[in-house]
Amino acid sequence: MRKQIVLLLCVVSALLILSCAQSEPEAGTNKAADAKPTTATSQTTPATTTAAASIGVPECDDFIAKYDACVSNKVPEVARAQYKSTLDQWRSSWKQLAGNPQTKASLAQACKTAAESARTSMKSFNCDF
Repeated sequence: MRKQIVLLLCVVSALLILSCAQSEPEAGTNKAADAKPTTATSQTTPATTTAAASIGVPECDDFIAKYDACVSNKVPEVARAQYKSTLDQWRSSWKQLAGNPQTKASLAQACKTAAESARTSMKSFNCDF
């Protein structure tokens, strides 16, 4: 039980650090360039990627799908790689945690916490979680 709590605290701490470390968009970004229309390929990529790397915990899968859609469609291209990297780290660590029956039970709460944190940090991009 103690290991689960420590692991959960480590995951939540890592998520908070990652979300706090993400840079805010620059004030002088070109809004016209950011508002370019998306292609059908970029709209289908997040769903395909999410389905291929399903965590197996509904709260995590839902959050990853919404975060991926936000990053792919609303985050300026210059900052997108950083957010995609964070997403890949979450997906990898959560998939590993979901594979362990002892940590899978606490993973839903960690994903809910990450979603709340992302709701605040991604507000500037008008993302809905």
